Amino acid sequence: MALKDFLKNKNAKKNLNKKTDKNNSSAAGETDGRGQGDPEQGGPQTPVAKIAGMVVPVLAVLLVIGIVAGSFYTLSETESAVVTTLGQATVNNNKGLQFKIPFIQKVTKINTTVRSFEIGYRESGEGNYSNVEEESTMITSDMNFVDIDFYVTYQVTDPLQYMYATEEPELILKNLIQSTIRGTVSAYTVDSALTTGKSDIQQNIKNIVMDELEEQDIGLSLIDISIQDVEPPNDTIKEAFSEVENARQNKESALNEANQYRNEQLPAAEAKADNIIQKAEAHKAARINEANGQAARFNSEYAEYIKYPLITKQRMFYEAMEEILPNVKIIINNDETGETQRMYLGDLDGSLGGNGTGNGTGNENGSSTETRMGGDSASRNATGGEQ
Repeated sequence: MALKDFLKNKNAKKNLNKKTDKNNSSAAGETDGRGQGDPEQGGPQTPVAKIAGMVVPVLAVLLVIGIVAGSFYTLSETESAVVTTLGQATVNNNKGLQFKIPFIQKVTKINTTVRSFEIGYRESGEGNYSNVEEESTMITSDMNFVDIDFYVTYQVTDPLQYMYATEEPELILKNLIQSTIRGTVSAYTVDSALTTGKSDIQQNIKNIVMDELEEQDIGLSLIDISIQDVEPPNDTIKEAFSEVENARQNKESALNEANQYRNEQLPAAEAKADNIIQKAEAHKAARINEANGQAARFNSEYAEYIKYPLITKQRMFYEAMEEILPNVKIIINNDETGETQRMYLGDLDGSLGGNGTGNGTGNENGSSTETRMGGDSASRNATGGEQ
């Protein structure tokens, strides 16, 4: 019984192997010639199928990583971003790590630092400069040529307008500045452009350009424009203008020295003048006070004179004589008696002593000075007495 079962199982295995070989042959005939079996029929996988099965997951992982990485971007302190969402643009000025929707939002970074360019010259990396004549050569109001170089600084202030208002905003800015420069310089003479008019020229250019940029609204703002160099177009004219400039500088130096000397001397002169004025004012006040005092004295004396005219007249006479004729001998001649008295003014009040009478007084050489007062009083010189 056991042997019979063994033979039966052996025959079943042979039939199964034959059926398997037949299925394999049929599957080989149905393949595409690359040796791959049909997985649904349970055939073995080829190496290509195995590699494909490994690559697809890796690609899927990389795709996910790429999507996640593309969903973030960073903005530095000198950058702004224009975010376009399905055709609608907005500005993002936030700094640091930012998020965007993959495949839907597009981000364009804009540099907002202060930038610059030259007009009339170019600077090489080694510090050398080359002249650009088509930009620097200009004509003045007196029909002369002059070379002027400018340095321009600007900044993006509206990223949205900067991207979409114009195609090349920097080129528009440069053309606008060049046009404004030529129009402004043509209103000045060559002497003014080379010397005193530089500050006015660059200030006028700056004002005009700023107004134009505000009107056109291209997203740019002018920070500053400055003249770097102004000179005649050729060496001969340059030498002549250089001499003129030196002479003008010497003139300005002389004027500055004169102004300095004037500023040094003016305070001293003003102080001296003030001193003289103060002294004059003081003298004026003193004279006025003195005059007022004399007037007051006269008024008081006049009031007394009105009360006692004779006494006041005699007192005033004596006081005047004391001031005018001190120590002068007086001869009083009485025409009725024919007597003559001689006395000093001091004898009238007894200040000199004596009775004031005598027959004449002479000096060492016998001469004396007499003053006769009376009806025919006169002054005379006597020697040794009356003649």
